[in-house]
Amino acid sequence: MNNSEIKGWSVVAASWLALFCLFGYRATFSILKVPMSADMGWSQTEVTLGYSILMMFYAIAAFFCGMLLDKWGTKLVYVIGAVFGAAGFIVTSHVHSLYAYYASYGVLAGVATGMLWVSSTISVRKWYVGKNYAKMFGIAFMGAPMSQVIMSLFVKESLAGAQGDAWRSAMQLLGWLTLACLLLAAAVAKKNPEDYGLKAFGEAPASDQGQQSEYVWGVKEAFASYPIWGAILTFLTSMLAEFLVWTQVVSYWKDDLGYNLSTATNLYVAIGIVGIFSMPIMGIIADKVVAVSSCESQGRKRMLIFGPAAGAVACAFLLIQSGTGPASILLGVISCFIFAVYWAVVPGGVVGYTGAVYGRQTLGKIWGLATLIVMGIGPFLGPLIGGFLKDSTGSYTYSILFALVAFIVSACIASTLPLKADNAAIRSMGTHAVH
Repeated sequence: MNNSEIKGWSVVAASWLALFCLFGYRATFSILKVPMSADMGWSQTEVTLGYSILMMFYAIAAFFCGMLLDKWGTKLVYVIGAVFGAAGFIVTSHVHSLYAYYASYGVLAGVATGMLWVSSTISVRKWYVGKNYAKMFGIAFMGAPMSQVIMSLFVKESLAGAQGDAWRSAMQLLGWLTLACLLLAAAVAKKNPEDYGLKAFGEAPASDQGQQSEYVWGVKEAFASYPIWGAILTFLTSMLAEFLVWTQVVSYWKDDLGYNLSTATNLYVAIGIVGIFSMPIMGIIADKVVAVSSCESQGRKRMLIFGPAAGAVACAFLLIQSGTGPASILLGVISCFIFAVYWAVVPGGVVGYTGAVYGRQTLGKIWGLATLIVMGIGPFLGPLIGGFLKDSTGSYTYSILFALVAFIVSACIASTLPLKADNAAIRSMGTHAVH
C-alpha cells in the first residue's frame, strides 16, 4: 500500500469514527427517551422536542462546517465535534429541568452532530469519486450501524432492571466514549488530496490535450439550478420519514404491539446488524450501477429512486405487524432488513449525486448549505410529528403511515433529477460539471 492509499484509508477510518459517534446519538435516543420520560415526568412530545432542537442546531452547524472543510479539512472539525459531542451527553446527564435538557441535548449535541455528518461525508467524496466512491463511503458508513448495535446494546444493558435515573450514568459513559473516538478521528484525519499534491481516487486521467480543469461552482450559482434542489427535496422527504421511524419505532413495538422493551430494542438493533453488511455491499452495487450507466449522476439517480422505495416497503411491513407472535416478529425482522438497505443507499447516494453534478472543489460549501435546509426541516419535523401523532391519537400507527407516504414522495422526486446542471456560464466556456 503506497502513501496515497494510506492517506485515503485514513480518511475513511476517521469518517468511520465520526459516523460511529454521530449515530450514537440517534441509536440511543429511541431507547433513552423511555426512562427519561418516566423519570422526569415529561410527555413524548416534550422529550422528542429535545431531539428536534438537536437537529435544528445540527443543520446550522453543518452549514458552517461546510465552509471550514473546503479550506482546512476535517481535523479542526473533529476536535470541535469531540468537545461538543462529549458535553452533549455529559451535561444532559446532570439536567433536572426541561429547558436545561433542551439547551444541553439540543444545542451542544446539535452542534457536534452537525459537524460530524458533513465532515465525514464530504471528506470521503473529496478523496474518492466516480465508481470508487460508494464502496469507500459504504465502508466508512459502517460506523453508523456498528454504533446502532454497540451503543444500543450498551444502553439496554445499562438500563436492564434499573429504575429511576439510571439513564444519567449511561449518558455519562457515552459522553466519554464519544470524546475518545473523535479525538482519535482528529488524529488520523487528512486534508484534501490537493494539499498533498495528490488526485482523488477515480478522478479522470488527463486527455491528450492535457487535464481538463473542473468547473468551479459558486454556491449562489449552484442553487440557481435544479439538481441541487431536486437532491435537497429527495433527501428532505426521506429524512422526514427516516428520523420519524428511528425515534418512534421502539415505542411503536412496545406500546402498540405489546413487546417488552428488551425485545423492541433487539429488533431495533437488528437494523444495525444488517447495516454492518449492507453498507459496503450496497456501496459496491451502487458503484456497479454507475459503471453500467451513461455517467455517474445517472447511476446515483437510479439508486436514489430505489432507496426511498425500499423505505416505503419497510414501513408497509411495520404496519402489517400484529401482536407479539412469531409471525409478527418475523415481519419486524424483514422490515429491519429492508430499512438497513434503504439506510445504506440514500445518505451517501445523495452526496454522490451532488458531487457528480457539481464537482469536488466547492462541494463542502454547496452540501453544507443543502444540509442546513434538509436537516433544519426534515429531522426536526419528523420526530416532532411522530410524538404529536402519538399524543393526539394514542397510537404510533399513524406515525409509521406518515413515514410511508414521505418515502414514496421522496422516490417520486428522485425520478425527476437531471443528469447535469444547465448553467449558462458552463455553456459559454464549453465545459461541463464533472460526472
